[in-house]
Amino acid sequence: MKILCIHIPHFPLNCEIHRHPELAGQEAAIVFAEGSQKIILDYASGLKGIQQGMLLQQALSMYAGMEILQADMQHYWSVFNRILDDLELKSPLVEGLEPGNIYIGIDGMQLIYPSDEMLAKTVQETVSSAFESRIGIAEGKFAAFMAAFQGRAGDIRILNGEVPSFFESLSCDLLPVSLKIKERLHQFGLHTMGQMARVPVSHLQSQFGPEGGRIQQLARGHDDTPLYPRMSEETFEESTTLASITVSLDLIMMALESMLLQAFIFLGQKRLGISRITLWTRSWVSEHWEQDIRFKEPVMNAKAAISRIRQAVETFPQPGPVEQLGMKITGTGRPQGRQNSLISGVRAQERLLDEIKQLEFRLGAPQLFQVKEVESWSRMPERRYTLAPLNN
Repeated sequence: MKILCIHIPHFPLNCEIHRHPELAGQEAAIVFAEGSQKIILDYASGLKGIQQGMLLQQALSMYAGMEILQADMQHYWSVFNRILDDLELKSPLVEGLEPGNIYIGIDGMQLIYPSDEMLAKTVQETVSSAFESRIGIAEGKFAAFMAAFQGRAGDIRILNGEVPSFFESLSCDLLPVSLKIKERLHQFGLHTMGQMARVPVSHLQSQFGPEGGRIQQLARGHDDTPLYPRMSEETFEESTTLASITVSLDLIMMALESMLLQAFIFLGQKRLGISRITLWTRSWVSEHWEQDIRFKEPVMNAKAAISRIRQAVETFPQPGPVEQLGMKITGTGRPQGRQNSLISGVRAQERLLDEIKQLEFRLGAPQLFQVKEVESWSRMPERRYTLAPLNN
């Protein structure tokens, strides 16, 4: 499949520079938390030797005086999604799984654009002028990415039959694998993709397992990874800045409940409920917290959703005092239809059992039990009966 790749170098850092122009030209790095560790997300191009995914401590050992920024993923995705929205007006097959890298399927686009160059220029004009984009076109996502990555700002590079020669001198550090694997490749004397391509695949598989075969295919410019276009769906997004920073769970829940009420006003007009929602907060020192919540069945009101949300907020505590918070509803739907019984007594019992089921789902454990006979022959009275969940 022929792919067009748009690469926007250092996208998160450029988003920060647009908000804070004083960062331009400074030695700065963006970090995010992974457990107790701080990981490099992006960095200024002048910081040689630093790589994405590197530990902050390791980066500071090379550049002790660099500016450290906390990642604001919500802002980066907001800017990135606006770019994707504009590109979907040009092609329906747009993938954007990582801010800064976009893939577009262009098979069949020749009916609209006479040449790949004209299509690439049209796409380039669509991307915001605030970002320096590079475009590559090739068979497969990885080859298209490498064509874009190796270019300069504004370049359009199209690879046809020269893929092996193009990949010959490229560094193994450009492979989409972990830092640990890259270090081992260098230890084996494999510094370029051309060297990788000539190693028997059995040797690579003996060292890296099944991933060894994939590494060699990528080094040869072959990539059969499918395209994952964005799917259109009903979304609702809301955020707020608190009057003062807080660690109070009750204040946080009040703000979230207020936003939920607004969401259900919006969704109620379409008779939709929430099946998936993403919550996020930002602390006063710019630490980001995010949690994705799914509901077994679409909830149709704030009261039904708030207890599940509270459970998630209590289970995954905040990294610090909260200053901003928000939510994004990414999944909507309607409860599954069900034929009601004609007998009023049965209908009342079904409604009662359904309410019990929803209660137990929100609380995460059975709440009502019934006595059942299990070992009526036992001499021990406590073994003759047991408590079984009512909904079993």
